[in-house]
Amino acid sequence: MNSAWPPQFVFAVCQRGAEHTLKQQVTARLGNLHPAFSRPGFVTFKLDEPCTQPENFQMPSPFARTFGFCLGKVTGSDVTELAAQAWALPAVEQLLTTYPLDDLHVWQRDAAAPGEHSFEPGPTPLALEAESALREHSPLEKLQTDASELSGPSRRNRWVMDVVLVEPGEWWVGCHRTTRRCDCWPGGVPLLELPEYAVSRAYLKMLEALEWSSLPMSQGDVCIELGCAPGGASQALLDSGLKVIGVDPAEVDPVVLEHPQFKHIRRRCTEVPRKQLKGVRWLAADMSVMPTYTLDAVEGMVTHSEAVIRGIVLTLKLTDWKLVGDLPACLERIRSWGYRDIRARQLAFNRQEICIVALRSRGQRRVVRRSRRRRFDRAHSGKTAKPHRSSNS
Repeated sequence: MNSAWPPQFVFAVCQRGAEHTLKQQVTARLGNLHPAFSRPGFVTFKLDEPCTQPENFQMPSPFARTFGFCLGKVTGSDVTELAAQAWALPAVEQLLTTYPLDDLHVWQRDAAAPGEHSFEPGPTPLALEAESALREHSPLEKLQTDASELSGPSRRNRWVMDVVLVEPGEWWVGCHRTTRRCDCWPGGVPLLELPEYAVSRAYLKMLEALEWSSLPMSQGDVCIELGCAPGGASQALLDSGLKVIGVDPAEVDPVVLEHPQFKHIRRRCTEVPRKQLKGVRWLAADMSVMPTYTLDAVEGMVTHSEAVIRGIVLTLKLTDWKLVGDLPACLERIRSWGYRDIRARQLAFNRQEICIVALRSRGQRRVVRRSRRRRFDRAHSGKTAKPHRSSNS
């Protein structure tokens, strides 16, 4: 792989199993990119010509968890030697003279799909060991901070050096600019914790959806959740200060039912009395059905005369990867309901599914309450994550 600067290779990290879909979308939308080296959860592409404006490069696929430019690869068995080799790569040395490097992201390629065999994406002991060695050997004093003393995501609109542990003794080195919120997380994975009281790992999925989308929710807003049982996602909404109306004919865990700001409507989505929509400002849905059925259920609520729903958070199940081809039509359908700011992403804690958030207009994001944002950041951000407990979504 050529490690010159400007870069001619780019990398992308995705969920295991999404590699083919990611490659298809990227090559279809960017004709100057061609698939190169890949492993489950990690793919690279070669550009026809070196990228002369790397600060403006974007990967046009919601299945790219994070992406950046390849600067080279180092191999070996000793972490200290690997770290020294990484900083000595010619392209890294050129990067340091071209852009002010602000932070370092180190992570290990996912060992499995999220939720499979108790696996959850996030920091690993090997990645933390590698980061410590890299910081110790960094030629930049600002990056020599002990990894255990760091907290919070990287700053926006900065250059970050990436080190991906594709294999224990094979590190791929790269860089990216933190233009989006999720670019500030190592490997595109927010550092979230699953509380002991969480009744399912759906808690993590909803928490990540809120953290990624940064929706302008205010404490005390009412959210209706379709397909809420057993209640994990509802718990995340409640913990974020919302009042929740959960809709599901199945049973909800008693822990959730006992929450004073939770109300359970034990009916199918199509059987909910429309008077229940009065005062509802947000809608969430995560149902184990085909995407078209989920959209049918949501459309019946957001288009009702009683509803004034500002934004929606949807999880669409991709039981077959071929359903990805229907996503443009799904987004256009949501747009027809009056939602203009629509974003899609396969979250780090999603399974074979995709998250879609939509607002009536982009201008709504400007009214986010800063005090609520700070409270949310303090509660859910941090540089070290506790072990996740496994549970079904």
